[in-house]
Amino acid sequence: MIKVFYDGKCGLCSKEINHYKRICNKKKFDWVDISRKSKALSEFGISQSQGLMYLHATVDDKKIFIGVDAFVLIWKNLPRWKYLAFFVNLPLIKTICSLIYKYFAKKRY
Repeated sequence: MIKVFYDGKCGLCSKEINHYKRICNKKKFDWVDISRKSKALSEFGISQSQGLMYLHATVDDKKIFIGVDAFVLIWKNLPRWKYLAFFVNLPLIKTICSLIYKYFAKKRY
């Protein structure tokens, strides 16, 4: 099970996550709005404010994926999105995407 922790109060974030919810395999994903569940990431040593800043995801509550890595994990498991996951996961592209994402996340937060 892939558990995704997102900021439900962010309009853009919610819109994107709602799209993923519509197209995903419901048995494969658990979507957690951390703006409503403040302690959701505490078992991973991540505060609510850290969780609100960046998208987080985990597979079977073992390894935590943050930011672009979380998106790649989600996309790999969505119909027709695996190609974007492959592209974004290329080293140079991933570095650029990570920088852009971090800039956007800090600006938004």
